[in-house]
Amino acid sequence: MSRKAIFYTSFFVLLSIGFMAYAGLLIKESTGKFLGGEKLPVLGPPGHTVQGFNFTDQDSNRVTQDNVKGKIYVAEYFFTTCTNICPVMNKNMEKIYAKYKDKPNFMILSHTSDPDYDSIPVLKAYAEKHGADPKNWHFLTGDKLQLYKLARESYLVDDGKFTGEDDFVHTQWFALVDGEGQIRGLYEGTKAKDIDKLITDIDRLMQE
Repeated sequence: MSRKAIFYTSFFVLLSIGFMAYAGLLIKESTGKFLGGEKLPVLGPPGHTVQGFNFTDQDSNRVTQDNVKGKIYVAEYFFTTCTNICPVMNKNMEKIYAKYKDKPNFMILSHTSDPDYDSIPVLKAYAEKHGADPKNWHFLTGDKLQLYKLARESYLVDDGKFTGEDDFVHTQWFALVDGEGQIRGLYEGTKAKDIDKLITDIDRLMQE
């Protein structure tokens, strides 16, 4: 084959590859797919992201939105004296933690619904019971109003409104959050099939 023929053959091969890559990008931007792979949906109204927060974890460390920036994480609400759904939820959360605990871009945020009782020492003992390392599984306490506002307005795991000191968030939903603070899925933390779906979706999100 002559040099001219080799040149034109190489040129058209590279042109074809470039065209396929560009077409794939257009598909991704317009339909949420890239060469056949579907992206997870973004939940909430257009532009919805998790608002800023400032809590304290089981090791008395301050945890804010800066700690989760650029990371995939699962958020939940529980309280340590709960005897019905919370033990099931956090047993299932252990499964999530075991699979991703060595991933530097993954975290779990477990927010107490009862900050009056769930002090830092109480959360510390509860975290140790579940084998949680505070570097990537935080059990959080803080201002009750801020905790509840985040559950309802940011994570979308509860549809109630704050009614004062007697108000209480008691929800079985886990929220999957991406590195940009967008909600990418909601899952019932008490159901095995939802936990399996959550694991599948975390894997998908890590590939986006």
